Amino acid sequence: MFAFLSEICYNNPMGKIILLMGKSASGKDAVYRNLLQDETLSLKKVVLYTTRPMRLKEEEGKQYFFVDEDAYQNMKRSGKIIEKRDYHTKLGLWRYFTADDGQIDLKKADYLMIGTVETYLSIRACFGEENVVPVYIDTDDGIRLERALKRERKQEEPRYDEMCRRYLADTEDFSKDRLDAAGITRVFPNNDTLEECLLQVAAYIRTQTKGP
Repeated sequence: MFAFLSEICYNNPMGKIILLMGKSASGKDAVYRNLLQDETLSLKKVVLYTTRPMRLKEEEGKQYFFVDEDAYQNMKRSGKIIEKRDYHTKLGLWRYFTADDGQIDLKKADYLMIGTVETYLSIRACFGEENVVPVYIDTDDGIRLERALKRERKQEEPRYDEMCRRYLADTEDFSKDRLDAAGITRVFPNNDTLEECLLQVAAYIRTQTKGP
């Protein structure tokens, strides 16, 4: 399902990439937004690219850069793809990828990204293990299902089949075996209050980065 490209290498970087991970509806998007707004962390946003359709209330360049397959293939031929993930969905092939488009300069800042275990492995291979910090958000599966259903109902055209596919796929994609094999050991629960989760994650990030 996944493929990764790590040809692009960077030497002697000073900053860190915080790689935020979690299953669908784990609350990682809310954690991500709040961390970016925390001025004490001074994290820079990395906007990924996707070929999937834009969802309700999403904006170009905010959640993602939305491109078509031709644009993706052109960037691949130009050697601009750092890492990518392919999802075969009910609506067709959706790609998510990080591009070498000038957004990341570890000599200048610390960055925050969202991805999967495979994203972490690919980014780590490219930028170096010492420069990539994995952060895993863990949420009870029952709570996730309730959140996912509530979110899908708000869409103009709810796709409950796709929601279920993502939910089930996460069981494999974020299995304990995969997390352990990747060396992802820092797990932050997000079952009760988002505020408590944010406090714990932010405190950990401060120990790993340069700060403002």
